[in-house]
Amino acid sequence: MTRVLQRLGWWAADYTYAAVWQARSFANRTDPLWFRSGDGTPIVIVPGVYESWKFLQPLVVALHERGHQVHLLDPLRHNRQPVADGARIVVDYLERHDLNDVVIVAHSKGGLIGKHVMALGPATQRIHGMVAVASPFGGSRYAQLMMTPTLRSFSPRDATIQALARETAVNARIVSIYGRFDPHIPGGSELVGAHNVVLETGGHFRILAHPRVIAEVAAMAERT
Repeated sequence: MTRVLQRLGWWAADYTYAAVWQARSFANRTDPLWFRSGDGTPIVIVPGVYESWKFLQPLVVALHERGHQVHLLDPLRHNRQPVADGARIVVDYLERHDLNDVVIVAHSKGGLIGKHVMALGPATQRIHGMVAVASPFGGSRYAQLMMTPTLRSFSPRDATIQALARETAVNARIVSIYGRFDPHIPGGSELVGAHNVVLETGGHFRILAHPRVIAEVAAMAERT
């Protein structure tokens, strides 16, 4: 019973966090170009489905304040396109701006896009590594219950999910961070061969604000 109550508490806190930051993102008029300054490692932000980069703004600000140039890809918009299409947007951006030794910071679906860029695209050598937060590398069994093709594409049987699972060579350059309980990904985000970080908390959204996320990104960026 205690465990159930704990999970319900995490669930409630998670959706409260998501609702607050989605509301703030609608009213946010921050110019994404402002975050491109800095002498540190270039960081590319890849948000999750139905999210813009503004949903991750607390993380963006924290990384920029550490001296990193943070790149925000407006063409991704709310990230409803197929993973391969999202990956092409990222690759096009990297090539257009001639970015190298890049660290990708991704949330949820963004981790699938980031891995696609690392493993299957023409920009593989431009990526130093990726920190992925709550990413469905193995899919989610809840996906088959969803009404929209965008959400059903997270099924463990989806062709893209399975293709990415076979691309294991890049896993060693990925840090996968996730909580003990994720209401969207009941199977968790463990990625074989990656550096898996399990947080002693639960949630799919609010763990974006966990200090361990900043610490892992900083550690990877410094290793470049």
